[in-house]
Amino acid sequence: MFRIRRIYDNILPINRVALQEVTRIFVEQFPSAPKDDVERLPESLQNPFRKRFRTIVYVAENTKHQVLGFAIVLHEPELHFCYLDYIAAGRQLTGRGIGAALYERLRDDVVSLRAEGLFFECLPDDVHRCADADTRRQNAARLKFYEAYGARPIVDTDYELPVPGGSDDCLPHLVYDDLGKAKPLRIAFAKRVVQAILERKYAELCPPDYVHTVLGSFRDDPVHLREPRYTSQKQSRAPTVCGSSERIAMFVSDRHDIHHVKERGYVEAPVRIKAIQSELEAARLVEPLRVKEYPIKHILAVHSNKLVDYLRRACESTPANKSVYPYVFPIRNATRPPKELSVLAGYYCIDTFTPINNNAFPAARRAVDCAMAAADAILSGRRVAYALVRPPGHHAERASYGGFCYFNNAAVAAHYLSQHGKVAILDIDYHHGNGQQDIFYCRPDVLTISIHGDPEFAYPYFTGFADETGEGMGAGYNVNLPLPETITPERYRQILAKAIELIAEFNPQFLVVALGLDPAKGDPTGTWSLSPKDFERNGQMIGAVGYPLLVIQEGGYRTRTLGTNTKSFFSGLLDGIKKT
Repeated sequence: MFRIRRIYDNILPINRVALQEVTRIFVEQFPSAPKDDVERLPESLQNPFRKRFRTIVYVAENTKHQVLGFAIVLHEPELHFCYLDYIAAGRQLTGRGIGAALYERLRDDVVSLRAEGLFFECLPDDVHRCADADTRRQNAARLKFYEAYGARPIVDTDYELPVPGGSDDCLPHLVYDDLGKAKPLRIAFAKRVVQAILERKYAELCPPDYVHTVLGSFRDDPVHLREPRYTSQKQSRAPTVCGSSERIAMFVSDRHDIHHVKERGYVEAPVRIKAIQSELEAARLVEPLRVKEYPIKHILAVHSNKLVDYLRRACESTPANKSVYPYVFPIRNATRPPKELSVLAGYYCIDTFTPINNNAFPAARRAVDCAMAAADAILSGRRVAYALVRPPGHHAERASYGGFCYFNNAAVAAHYLSQHGKVAILDIDYHHGNGQQDIFYCRPDVLTISIHGDPEFAYPYFTGFADETGEGMGAGYNVNLPLPETITPERYRQILAKAIELIAEFNPQFLVVALGLDPAKGDPTGTWSLSPKDFERNGQMIGAVGYPLLVIQEGGYRTRTLGTNTKSFFSGLLDGIKKT
Protein backbone atom coordinates (compact mmCIF):
# COMPACT_ATOMS: atom_id res chain seq x y z
CA MET A 1 0.00 0.00 0.00
CA PHE A 2 1.24 3.44 -0.88
CA ARG A 3 -0.15 6.87 -1.60
CA ILE A 4 0.95 9.66 -3.90
CA ARG A 5 1.43 13.00 -2.20
CA ARG A 6 2.48 16.36 -3.53
CA ILE A 7 5.07 18.21 -1.47
CA TYR A 8 4.45 21.94 -1.40
CA ASP A 9 7.15 23.11 1.00
CA ASN A 10 10.10 22.10 3.13
CA ILE A 11 8.64 23.62 6.31
CA LEU A 12 6.90 20.60 7.81
CA PRO A 13 9.33 18.08 9.35
CA ILE A 14 7.66 15.26 7.38
CA ASN A 15 8.34 17.13 4.13
CA ARG A 16 11.98 17.77 5.00
CA VAL A 17 12.48 14.05 5.66
CA ALA A 18 10.71 13.18 2.41
CA LEU A 19 12.97 15.50 0.41
CA GLN A 20 16.02 13.83 1.96
CA GLU A 21 14.67 10.48 0.77
CA VAL A 22 14.05 11.93 -2.70
CA THR A 23 17.71 12.99 -2.78
CA ARG A 24 18.81 9.47 -1.84
CA ILE A 25 16.72 7.83 -4.57
CA PHE A 26 17.83 10.47 -7.09
CA VAL A 27 21.51 9.74 -6.46
CA GLU A 28 20.85 5.98 -6.75
CA GLN A 29 18.89 6.15 -9.99
CA PHE A 30 20.52 9.12 -11.73
CA PRO A 31 24.21 8.95 -10.73
CA SER A 32 25.34 11.00 -13.75
CA ALA A 33 22.64 13.69 -13.46
CA PRO A 34 23.51 17.11 -12.05
CA LYS A 35 23.06 16.86 -8.26
CA ASP A 36 22.08 20.51 -8.27
CA ASP A 37 18.73 19.46 -9.74
CA VAL A 38 17.78 17.69 -6.52
CA GLU A 39 19.86 19.51 -3.91
CA ARG A 40 18.06 22.75 -4.74
CA LEU A 41 14.59 21.28 -4.46
CA PRO A 42 13.92 23.03 -1.11
CA GLU A 43 14.96 26.32 -2.67
CA SER A 44 12.81 25.62 -5.72
CA LEU A 45 9.77 24.99 -3.53
CA GLN A 46 10.34 28.28 -1.71
CA ASN A 47 11.00 30.07 -4.99
CA PRO A 48 8.74 28.10 -7.36
CA PHE A 49 9.77 29.95 -10.52
CA ARG A 50 13.48 29.32 -10.23
CA LYS A 51 14.80 28.91 -13.79
CA ARG A 52 11.45 30.43 -14.87
CA PHE A 53 9.67 27.13 -14.24
CA ARG A 54 7.35 26.31 -11.36
CA THR A 55 8.66 23.20 -9.61
CA ILE A 56 6.16 20.53 -8.52
CA VAL A 57 7.29 17.52 -6.47
CA TYR A 58 5.39 14.27 -5.88
CA VAL A 59 6.36 11.37 -3.65
CA ALA A 60 4.99 7.85 -3.36
CA GLU A 61 5.15 6.77 0.26
CA ASN A 62 3.95 3.84 2.32
CA THR A 63 1.86 3.94 5.49
CA LYS A 64 5.01 4.63 7.54
CA HIS A 65 5.76 7.68 5.36
CA GLN A 66 8.79 6.00 3.79
CA VAL A 67 9.38 7.42 0.32
CA LEU A 68 9.23 4.74 -2.38
CA GLY A 69 9.54 6.95 -5.44
CA PHE A 70 9.25 10.52 -6.67
CA ALA A 71 8.51 12.71 -9.66
CA ILE A 72 9.61 16.28 -10.40
CA VAL A 73 7.54 18.32 -12.83
CA LEU A 74 8.34 21.77 -14.24
CA HIS A 75 5.26 23.88 -15.01
CA GLU A 76 5.26 26.78 -17.45
CA PRO A 77 1.92 28.56 -16.81
CA GLU A 78 2.29 31.22 -19.50
CA LEU A 79 3.13 28.79 -22.31
CA HIS A 80 0.68 26.22 -20.91
CA PHE A 81 2.88 23.13 -20.78
CA CYS A 82 4.54 20.89 -18.24
CA TYR A 83 7.89 19.10 -18.43
CA LEU A 84 8.48 15.87 -16.52
CA ASP A 85 12.03 16.36 -15.30
CA TYR A 86 12.55 13.16 -13.29
CA ILE A 87 10.49 10.14 -12.24
CA ALA A 88 11.87 7.12 -10.40
CA ALA A 89 11.19 4.43 -7.82
CA GLY A 90 13.75 3.19 -5.32
CA ARG A 91 16.32 0.74 -6.66
CA GLN A 92 14.66 -2.32 -5.12
CA LEU A 93 11.11 -1.19 -5.94
CA THR A 94 10.97 -0.93 -9.71
CA GLY A 95 8.22 -2.90 -11.40
CA ARG A 96 5.79 -2.57 -8.49
CA GLY A 97 3.50 0.00 -10.03
CA ILE A 98 5.03 2.99 -8.25
CA GLY A 99 6.15 4.72 -11.44
CA ALA A 100 2.77 4.15 -13.08
CA ALA A 101 0.94 5.58 -10.07
CA LEU A 102 3.20 8.63 -10.04
CA TYR A 103 2.75 9.19 -13.76
CA GLU A 104 -1.02 8.90 -13.59
CA ARG A 105 -1.24 11.25 -10.63
CA LEU A 106 0.94 13.95 -12.17
CA ARG A 107 -0.87 13.53 -15.47
CA ASP A 108 -4.17 14.25 -13.74
CA ASP A 109 -2.73 17.35 -12.14
CA VAL A 110 -1.22 18.56 -15.41
CA VAL A 111 -4.72 18.48 -16.92
CA SER A 112 -6.11 20.45 -13.98
CA LEU A 113 -3.39 23.06 -14.58
CA ARG A 114 -4.92 23.53 -18.05
CA ALA A 115 -1.67 22.57 -19.75
CA GLU A 116 -1.82 21.83 -23.47
CA GLY A 117 0.65 18.98 -23.19
CA LEU A 118 3.19 17.10 -21.10
CA PHE A 119 6.75 16.79 -22.43
CA PHE A 120 9.74 14.80 -21.22
CA GLU A 121 12.91 13.16 -22.49
CA CYS A 122 13.38 9.44 -23.00
CA LEU A 123 16.48 7.66 -24.23
CA PRO A 124 16.27 5.91 -27.65
CA ASP A 125 15.44 2.30 -28.39
CA ASP A 126 17.02 2.18 -31.89
CA VAL A 127 20.23 0.22 -32.45
CA HIS A 128 21.80 2.95 -34.59
CA ARG A 129 21.24 5.51 -31.83
CA CYS A 130 22.03 3.43 -28.76
CA ALA A 131 24.83 0.89 -29.04
CA ASP A 132 24.47 -0.95 -25.71
CA ALA A 133 21.87 -3.74 -25.92
CA ASP A 134 20.98 -3.77 -22.20
CA THR A 135 20.47 -0.01 -22.16
CA ARG A 136 18.43 -0.25 -25.32
CA ARG A 137 16.10 -2.85 -23.76
CA GLN A 138 15.56 -0.62 -20.73
CA ASN A 139 14.84 2.34 -22.99
CA ALA A 140 12.37 0.27 -25.00
CA ALA A 141 10.52 -0.72 -21.82
CA ARG A 142 10.16 2.94 -20.82
CA LEU A 143 8.97 4.03 -24.27
CA LYS A 144 6.49 1.14 -24.33
CA PHE A 145 5.13 2.24 -20.95
CA TYR A 146 4.62 5.83 -22.07
CA GLU A 147 3.23 4.79 -25.44
CA ALA A 148 0.35 3.10 -23.62
CA TYR A 149 -0.69 6.61 -22.55
CA GLY A 150 -0.37 7.94 -26.09
CA ALA A 151 2.98 9.61 -25.41
CA ARG A 152 5.30 9.30 -28.43
CA PRO A 153 8.68 10.75 -29.46
CA ILE A 154 8.85 13.81 -31.69
CA VAL A 155 10.63 12.90 -34.93
CA ASP A 156 12.02 14.59 -38.06
CA THR A 157 13.71 17.37 -36.08
CA ASP A 158 17.22 18.01 -34.75
CA TYR A 159 16.23 17.84 -31.08
CA GLU A 160 18.63 14.89 -30.72
CA LEU A 161 21.52 16.96 -32.17
CA PRO A 162 24.61 16.65 -29.92
CA VAL A 163 25.43 19.78 -27.95
CA PRO A 164 28.83 21.34 -28.67
CA GLY A 165 31.50 19.05 -27.19
CA GLY A 166 29.00 16.33 -26.30
CA SER A 167 28.69 12.67 -27.28
CA ASP A 168 26.49 11.60 -30.19
CA ASP A 169 25.48 8.24 -28.66
CA CYS A 170 22.17 7.59 -26.89
CA LEU A 171 20.81 11.12 -27.05
CA PRO A 172 17.24 11.44 -25.78
CA HIS A 173 14.01 11.86 -27.69
CA LEU A 174 11.66 14.65 -26.71
CA VAL A 175 8.38 12.84 -25.99
CA TYR A 176 4.95 14.44 -26.20
CA ASP A 177 1.85 13.33 -24.25
CA ASP A 178 -1.29 15.09 -25.50
CA LEU A 179 -3.13 14.14 -22.29
CA GLY A 180 -5.91 12.37 -24.10
CA LYS A 181 -6.97 15.39 -26.14
CA ALA A 182 -6.20 13.77 -29.51
CA LYS A 183 -4.98 17.14 -30.76
CA PRO A 184 -2.09 17.48 -33.21
CA LEU A 185 1.09 19.13 -31.96
CA ARG A 186 1.20 22.46 -33.75
CA ILE A 187 4.61 23.79 -34.80
CA ALA A 188 4.29 27.20 -33.14
CA PHE A 189 3.49 25.65 -29.75
CA ALA A 190 6.21 23.00 -30.10
CA LYS A 191 8.87 25.59 -30.91
CA ARG A 192 7.94 27.71 -27.88
CA VAL A 193 8.16 24.63 -25.68
CA VAL A 194 11.52 23.52 -27.07
CA GLN A 195 12.97 27.01 -26.77
CA ALA A 196 11.91 27.21 -23.12
CA ILE A 197 13.43 23.79 -22.35
CA LEU A 198 16.76 24.52 -24.04
CA GLU A 199 17.16 28.08 -22.80
CA ARG A 200 16.06 27.47 -19.23
CA LYS A 201 16.71 23.88 -18.21
CA TYR A 202 19.85 23.50 -20.34
CA ALA A 203 21.05 27.11 -20.33
CA GLU A 204 24.61 26.10 -19.39
CA LEU A 205 24.87 23.51 -22.20
CA CYS A 206 23.03 25.09 -25.12
CA PRO A 207 24.55 28.21 -26.74
CA PRO A 208 22.23 30.49 -28.77
CA ASP A 209 23.45 29.11 -32.11
CA TYR A 210 22.58 25.57 -31.04
CA VAL A 211 19.09 26.63 -29.91
CA HIS A 212 18.58 28.46 -33.23
CA THR A 213 19.58 25.35 -35.19
CA VAL A 214 17.25 23.05 -33.27
CA LEU A 215 14.31 25.42 -33.58
CA GLY A 216 14.97 25.84 -37.30
CA SER A 217 14.66 22.07 -37.77
CA PHE A 218 10.95 22.20 -36.86
CA ARG A 219 9.36 22.54 -40.30
CA ASP A 220 6.28 20.31 -40.25
CA ASP A 221 2.88 21.49 -39.04
CA PRO A 222 1.63 19.54 -37.25
CA VAL A 223 4.88 18.24 -35.84
CA HIS A 224 5.50 14.56 -36.64
CA LEU A 225 5.31 11.98 -33.86
CA ARG A 226 6.76 8.51 -34.18
CA GLU A 227 4.25 5.88 -35.23
CA PRO A 228 3.21 3.56 -32.38
CA ARG A 229 5.80 0.81 -32.01
CA TYR A 230 4.52 -1.17 -29.04
CA THR A 231 0.76 -0.56 -29.00
CA SER A 232 -1.89 -0.93 -31.65
CA GLN A 233 -3.65 2.44 -31.16
CA LYS A 234 -2.69 6.06 -31.53
CA GLN A 235 -5.40 7.22 -29.14
CA SER A 236 -4.02 8.65 -25.90
CA ARG A 237 -5.39 7.43 -22.58
CA ALA A 238 -7.34 10.29 -21.03
CA PRO A 239 -6.46 11.22 -17.45
CA THR A 240 -9.11 10.58 -14.82
CA VAL A 241 -8.66 14.04 -13.26
CA CYS A 242 -10.38 13.23 -9.94
CA GLY A 243 -9.44 9.58 -9.83
CA SER A 244 -5.86 9.61 -8.63
CA SER A 245 -5.47 13.22 -7.53
CA GLU A 246 -5.11 13.69 -3.81
CA ARG A 247 -8.45 14.58 -2.28
CA ILE A 248 -9.28 16.58 0.82
CA ALA A 249 -8.75 14.63 4.03
CA MET A 250 -12.20 14.79 5.67
CA PHE A 251 -13.00 13.94 9.28
CA VAL A 252 -16.70 13.67 10.07
CA SER A 253 -17.95 13.54 13.63
CA ASP A 254 -19.63 10.18 14.11
CA ARG A 255 -21.38 11.44 17.25
CA HIS A 256 -22.76 14.73 15.97
CA ASP A 257 -26.31 13.39 15.62
CA ILE A 258 -26.65 12.51 19.31
CA HIS A 259 -26.86 16.28 19.90
CA HIS A 260 -30.30 16.70 18.34
CA VAL A 261 -32.17 19.64 19.84
CA LYS A 262 -35.70 19.35 18.53
CA GLU A 263 -37.11 22.62 19.83
CA ARG A 264 -38.84 24.63 17.16
CA GLY A 265 -36.56 27.12 15.42
CA TYR A 266 -33.31 25.45 16.53
CA VAL A 267 -31.48 25.54 13.19
CA GLU A 268 -28.23 23.81 14.26
CA ALA A 269 -29.54 20.37 13.26
CA PRO A 270 -27.96 17.00 12.29
CA VAL A 271 -29.24 17.31 8.72
CA ARG A 272 -26.56 19.95 8.14
CA ILE A 273 -23.81 17.32 8.19
CA LYS A 274 -25.64 14.96 5.85
CA ALA A 275 -26.35 17.79 3.39
CA ILE A 276 -22.64 18.65 3.19
CA GLN A 277 -21.16 15.15 3.32
CA SER A 278 -23.35 13.72 0.57
CA GLU A 279 -22.45 16.51 -1.88
CA LEU A 280 -18.71 16.34 -1.21
CA GLU A 281 -18.53 12.56 -1.48
CA ALA A 282 -20.61 12.48 -4.66
CA ALA A 283 -18.23 15.00 -6.21
CA ARG A 284 -15.22 12.89 -5.08
CA LEU A 285 -13.62 15.95 -3.52
CA VAL A 286 -12.94 14.29 -0.16
CA GLU A 287 -11.39 11.21 1.37
CA PRO A 288 -13.23 10.31 4.61
CA LEU A 289 -10.78 9.18 7.27
CA ARG A 290 -11.14 7.67 10.72
CA VAL A 291 -11.02 9.74 13.89
CA LYS A 292 -9.36 8.64 17.10
CA GLU A 293 -10.01 9.95 20.61
CA TYR A 294 -7.69 12.66 21.90
CA PRO A 295 -6.91 13.53 25.52
CA ILE A 296 -8.97 16.31 27.10
CA LYS A 297 -5.73 18.22 27.73
CA HIS A 298 -6.05 19.70 24.23
CA ILE A 299 -9.37 21.30 25.20
CA LEU A 300 -7.96 22.49 28.52
CA ALA A 301 -5.12 24.19 26.64
CA VAL A 302 -7.58 26.84 25.39
CA HIS A 303 -10.56 26.60 27.79
CA SER A 304 -10.68 27.11 31.56
CA ASN A 305 -10.88 24.08 33.81
CA LYS A 306 -14.01 25.50 35.43
CA LEU A 307 -15.88 25.82 32.12
CA VAL A 308 -14.95 22.31 31.01
CA ASP A 309 -15.82 20.82 34.38
CA TYR A 310 -19.15 22.66 34.47
CA LEU A 311 -20.16 21.50 31.00
CA ARG A 312 -19.28 17.91 31.84
CA ARG A 313 -21.19 17.88 35.14
CA ALA A 314 -24.17 19.85 33.87
CA CYS A 315 -24.62 17.67 30.80
CA GLU A 316 -24.26 14.45 32.76
CA SER A 317 -26.88 15.58 35.29
CA THR A 318 -29.46 16.68 32.72
CA PRO A 319 -32.19 14.05 32.11
CA ALA A 320 -32.33 12.47 28.68
CA ASN A 321 -34.43 14.29 26.09
CA LYS A 322 -34.46 17.47 28.15
CA SER A 323 -32.63 20.74 27.51
CA VAL A 324 -31.76 23.44 30.01
CA TYR A 325 -31.45 27.03 28.79
CA PRO A 326 -29.92 29.92 30.69
CA TYR A 327 -32.55 32.13 32.29
CA VAL A 328 -30.56 33.95 34.98
CA PHE A 329 -27.28 35.75 34.24
CA PRO A 330 -25.43 36.29 37.54
CA ILE A 331 -23.07 39.06 36.40
CA ARG A 332 -23.59 41.37 39.41
CA ASN A 333 -21.27 39.34 41.63
CA ALA A 334 -19.07 37.16 39.48
CA THR A 335 -17.04 36.07 42.51
CA ARG A 336 -20.05 34.28 44.01
CA PRO A 337 -21.43 32.06 41.26
CA PRO A 338 -24.62 30.07 42.04
CA LYS A 339 -24.30 26.42 42.99
CA GLU A 340 -27.38 25.09 41.18
CA LEU A 341 -26.19 23.78 37.79
CA SER A 342 -29.27 24.97 35.89
CA VAL A 343 -28.88 28.48 37.31
CA LEU A 344 -25.13 28.38 36.78
CA ALA A 345 -25.72 28.05 33.01
CA GLY A 346 -26.11 31.81 32.75
CA TYR A 347 -22.75 32.26 34.48
CA TYR A 348 -20.97 30.52 31.60
CA CYS A 349 -23.29 31.06 28.62
CA ILE A 350 -23.44 34.26 26.57
CA ASP A 351 -27.02 33.85 25.25
CA THR A 352 -30.40 32.28 25.91
CA PHE A 353 -30.58 29.78 23.04
CA THR A 354 -27.61 27.44 23.57
CA PRO A 355 -28.89 24.52 25.68
CA ILE A 356 -27.34 22.16 28.15
CA ASN A 357 -28.45 18.60 27.50
CA ASN A 358 -27.28 15.07 28.11
CA ASN A 359 -25.42 14.79 24.80
CA ALA A 360 -23.94 18.26 24.34
CA PHE A 361 -20.66 17.46 26.08
CA PRO A 362 -19.85 14.15 24.30
CA ALA A 363 -20.87 15.60 20.91
CA ALA A 364 -18.75 18.72 21.44
CA ARG A 365 -15.77 16.68 22.59
CA ARG A 366 -16.02 14.45 19.51
CA ALA A 367 -16.02 17.56 17.31
CA VAL A 368 -12.72 18.51 18.92
CA ASP A 369 -11.39 15.03 18.13
CA CYS A 370 -12.18 15.67 14.46
CA ALA A 371 -10.42 19.03 14.51
CA MET A 372 -7.37 17.43 16.11
CA ALA A 373 -7.37 14.58 13.58
CA ALA A 374 -7.49 17.14 10.76
CA ALA A 375 -4.56 19.02 12.33
CA ASP A 376 -2.57 15.80 12.54
CA ALA A 377 -3.36 15.14 8.86
CA ILE A 378 -1.81 18.52 8.03
CA LEU A 379 1.27 17.65 10.07
CA SER A 380 1.50 14.32 8.20
CA GLY A 381 1.78 16.19 4.89
CA ARG A 382 -1.79 16.67 3.66
CA ARG A 383 -2.19 20.07 2.03
CA VAL A 384 -5.80 20.51 3.09
CA ALA A 385 -7.89 18.79 5.74
CA TYR A 386 -11.50 19.36 6.72
CA ALA A 387 -13.26 18.76 10.02
CA LEU A 388 -16.98 18.41 9.24
CA VAL A 389 -18.40 18.82 12.72
CA ARG A 390 -21.26 19.92 14.83
CA PRO A 391 -21.77 21.47 17.24
CA PRO A 392 -19.71 24.36 15.84
CA GLY A 393 -17.17 26.15 18.00
CA HIS A 394 -16.11 29.67 17.06
CA HIS A 395 -18.35 31.43 19.64
CA ALA A 396 -16.87 29.43 22.55
CA GLU A 397 -14.46 31.63 24.51
CA ARG A 398 -11.90 30.59 27.08
CA ALA A 399 -14.41 30.64 29.96
CA SER A 400 -17.82 30.79 28.25
CA TYR A 401 -19.96 29.05 25.65
CA GLY A 402 -22.82 30.16 23.39
CA GLY A 403 -23.98 30.57 19.81
CA PHE A 404 -24.58 26.79 19.54
CA CYS A 405 -20.87 26.38 20.49
CA TYR A 406 -19.39 24.62 23.53
CA PHE A 407 -15.70 24.05 22.72
CA ASN A 408 -13.76 26.09 20.17
CA ASN A 409 -12.68 23.49 17.62
CA ALA A 410 -10.67 25.96 15.53
CA ALA A 411 -8.84 27.35 18.56
CA VAL A 412 -7.94 23.88 19.86
CA ALA A 413 -6.50 22.93 16.46
CA ALA A 414 -4.72 26.28 16.04
CA HIS A 415 -3.07 26.04 19.46
CA TYR A 416 -1.95 22.48 18.66
CA LEU A 417 -0.45 23.56 15.33
CA SER A 418 1.21 26.60 16.94
CA GLN A 419 3.68 24.22 18.58
CA HIS A 420 5.10 23.72 15.07
CA GLY A 421 5.02 27.31 13.79
CA LYS A 422 2.92 30.45 13.47
CA VAL A 423 -0.79 30.04 12.74
CA ALA A 424 -3.34 32.34 11.13
CA ILE A 425 -7.07 31.85 11.69
CA LEU A 426 -9.41 33.23 9.03
CA ASP A 427 -13.03 33.20 10.20
CA ILE A 428 -15.47 33.63 7.30
CA ASP A 429 -18.66 32.84 9.18
CA TYR A 430 -21.38 35.52 8.98
CA HIS A 431 -20.98 36.04 12.74
CA HIS A 432 -17.90 37.28 14.58
CA GLY A 433 -15.43 34.65 15.76
CA ASN A 434 -15.43 35.99 19.30
CA GLY A 435 -14.05 32.71 20.66
CA GLN A 436 -10.77 32.87 18.77
CA GLN A 437 -10.46 36.58 19.56
CA ASP A 438 -10.85 35.96 23.29
CA ILE A 439 -8.52 32.95 23.42
CA PHE A 440 -5.64 34.44 21.39
CA TYR A 441 -6.10 38.15 22.16
CA CYS A 442 -2.75 38.47 23.93
CA ARG A 443 -0.70 36.12 21.75
CA PRO A 444 1.56 37.15 18.85
CA ASP A 445 1.99 33.65 17.40
CA VAL A 446 -1.64 33.25 16.28
CA LEU A 447 -3.12 35.89 13.99
CA THR A 448 -6.93 35.99 14.20
CA ILE A 449 -8.94 37.60 11.39
CA SER A 450 -12.74 37.64 11.25
CA ILE A 451 -14.95 38.84 8.38
CA HIS A 452 -18.48 39.21 9.73
CA GLY A 453 -21.67 41.20 10.02
CA ASP A 454 -21.17 44.35 12.07
CA PRO A 455 -21.97 43.71 15.76
CA GLU A 456 -24.16 46.81 15.60
CA PHE A 457 -26.80 44.43 14.20
CA ALA A 458 -25.34 40.90 14.20
CA TYR A 459 -24.73 38.28 16.88
CA PRO A 460 -22.86 38.25 19.25
CA TYR A 461 -23.36 42.06 19.41
CA PHE A 462 -20.72 42.75 22.07
CA THR A 463 -17.53 41.84 20.16
CA GLY A 464 -16.21 42.11 16.63
CA PHE A 465 -15.60 45.85 16.41
CA ALA A 466 -12.74 47.10 14.25
CA ASP A 467 -10.90 48.73 17.15
CA GLU A 468 -10.42 45.40 18.94
CA THR A 469 -6.86 44.65 17.82
CA GLY A 470 -5.26 42.64 20.63
CA GLU A 471 -3.49 43.45 23.87
CA GLY A 472 0.01 43.18 25.27
CA MET A 473 2.20 40.96 23.12
CA GLY A 474 -0.88 40.26 20.98
CA ALA A 475 -1.42 43.90 20.05
CA GLY A 476 -2.01 44.09 16.31
CA TYR A 477 -2.61 40.36 15.91
CA ASN A 478 -6.40 40.47 16.09
CA VAL A 479 -8.20 41.89 13.05
CA ASN A 480 -11.94 42.43 12.78
CA LEU A 481 -13.47 43.31 9.42
CA PRO A 482 -17.13 44.10 10.19
CA LEU A 483 -19.42 44.59 7.17
CA PRO A 484 -22.88 46.13 6.69
CA GLU A 485 -26.18 44.26 6.50
CA THR A 486 -26.20 44.41 2.71
CA ILE A 487 -23.04 43.79 0.73
CA THR A 488 -22.23 42.80 -2.84
CA PRO A 489 -20.15 39.69 -3.60
CA GLU A 490 -17.57 41.95 -5.25
CA ARG A 491 -17.20 44.02 -2.08
CA TYR A 492 -16.92 40.85 -0.02
CA ARG A 493 -14.05 39.65 -2.21
CA GLN A 494 -12.29 42.99 -1.75
CA ILE A 495 -12.43 42.50 2.01
CA LEU A 496 -11.32 38.88 1.66
CA ALA A 497 -8.37 40.04 -0.46
CA LYS A 498 -7.42 42.46 2.35
CA ALA A 499 -7.54 39.62 4.88
CA ILE A 500 -5.38 37.43 2.64
CA GLU A 501 -2.87 40.26 2.27
CA LEU A 502 -2.62 40.53 6.06
CA ILE A 503 -2.10 36.77 6.32
CA ALA A 504 0.71 36.97 3.74
CA GLU A 505 2.40 39.73 5.77
CA PHE A 506 2.18 37.54 8.89
CA ASN A 507 3.58 34.59 6.86
CA PRO A 508 2.31 31.72 9.01
CA GLN A 509 3.22 28.07 8.68
CA PHE A 510 -0.46 27.07 8.83
CA LEU A 511 -3.83 28.61 7.97
CA VAL A 512 -6.98 27.56 9.86
CA VAL A 513 -10.24 28.52 8.14
CA ALA A 514 -13.38 28.73 10.28
CA LEU A 515 -15.83 28.01 7.47
CA GLY A 516 -19.28 29.48 7.86
CA LEU A 517 -21.76 29.02 5.03
CA ASP A 518 -24.25 31.46 6.57
CA PRO A 519 -23.17 34.35 4.28
CA ALA A 520 -25.25 32.47 1.67
CA LYS A 521 -28.40 33.79 0.11
CA GLY A 522 -31.43 32.80 2.14
CA ASP A 523 -29.61 31.71 5.29
CA PRO A 524 -31.98 32.18 8.26
CA THR A 525 -29.23 33.67 10.45
CA GLY A 526 -27.66 36.10 7.96
CA THR A 527 -28.47 39.00 5.64
CA TRP A 528 -26.00 38.52 2.80
CA SER A 529 -26.61 36.73 -0.48
CA LEU A 530 -23.51 34.87 -1.65
CA SER A 531 -24.18 32.34 -4.42
CA PRO A 532 -22.42 29.02 -5.11
CA LYS A 533 -20.25 30.83 -7.67
CA ASP A 534 -19.25 33.37 -5.03
CA PHE A 535 -18.24 30.60 -2.62
CA GLU A 536 -16.19 29.02 -5.40
CA ARG A 537 -14.35 32.30 -6.06
CA ASN A 538 -13.75 32.81 -2.35
CA GLY A 539 -12.37 29.28 -2.14
CA GLN A 540 -10.01 29.95 -5.04
CA MET A 541 -8.65 33.04 -3.31
CA ILE A 542 -8.08 31.20 -0.04
CA GLY A 543 -6.61 28.12 -1.74
CA ALA A 544 -4.04 30.24 -3.53
CA VAL A 545 -2.50 31.59 -0.30
CA GLY A 546 0.11 28.84 -0.38
CA TYR A 547 -0.07 27.54 3.21
CA PRO A 548 -1.25 24.18 4.57
CA LEU A 549 -4.99 24.59 5.12
CA LEU A 550 -7.12 23.25 7.95
CA VAL A 551 -10.84 23.94 7.45
CA ILE A 552 -13.24 23.67 10.40
CA GLN A 553 -16.99 23.72 9.79
CA GLU A 554 -18.87 26.46 11.61
CA GLY A 555 -22.28 27.90 10.67
CA GLY A 556 -24.55 27.63 7.63
CA TYR A 557 -28.18 26.72 8.17
CA ARG A 558 -30.08 26.80 4.86
CA THR A 559 -29.90 23.07 4.26
CA ARG A 560 -31.40 23.29 0.74
CA THR A 561 -28.24 24.99 -0.54
CA LEU A 562 -25.72 24.06 2.14
CA GLY A 563 -24.23 21.10 0.28
CA THR A 564 -23.99 22.95 -3.04
CA ASN A 565 -22.29 25.95 -1.45
CA THR A 566 -19.81 23.75 0.42
CA LYS A 567 -18.99 21.81 -2.74
CA SER A 568 -18.45 25.07 -4.61
CA PHE A 569 -16.15 26.40 -1.89
CA PHE A 570 -13.97 23.29 -1.84
CA SER A 571 -13.88 23.03 -5.64
CA GLY A 572 -12.54 26.57 -5.70
CA LEU A 573 -10.17 25.84 -2.84
CA LEU A 574 -8.59 22.90 -4.69
CA ASP A 575 -8.37 24.95 -7.87
CA GLY A 576 -6.52 27.68 -5.98
CA ILE A 577 -4.18 25.18 -4.33
CA LYS A 578 -3.21 23.63 -7.68
CA LYS A 579 -2.04 27.01 -8.89
CA THR A 580 0.37 27.51 -6.00
